[in-house]
Amino acid sequence: MQYFQAVQQGKQRASKSQMRMFEVAGFGMLTLTTKKINGVFYPVGEEEFAAVIISEGGYVVVIVDKDGFTKAQSKTVEKEAAMSIFKKLRESGIDEYSEKEIQIWSETRPIIQNKI
Repeated sequence: MQYFQAVQQGKQRASKSQMRMFEVAGFGMLTLTTKKINGVFYPVGEEEFAAVIISEGGYVVVIVDKDGFTKAQSKTVEKEAAMSIFKKLRESGIDEYSEKEIQIWSETRPIIQNKI
């Protein structure tokens, strides 16, 4: 798949996740549309998993694909608000991301929903 095609397909998938985040959190920001694996670009996956990470200034709830690449995120919120958003995503049918880390922008961050 060419890079441009990966971006277009990934944007459609990430936009769906952004809208789901918006529905439960009142805000949803698009994050990644492509992922690079072994030097090859792919669109982010269609699947959706929820996780909570720590960011500067607080907690962020993210929707990731099966490989942990972030497609959408909430704004930075307090711990209780993050757990409420996470719970609403889970209640809407999104499974919890079960791995230890996610990829957001160019950073790898540990998930923390099981630690708070």
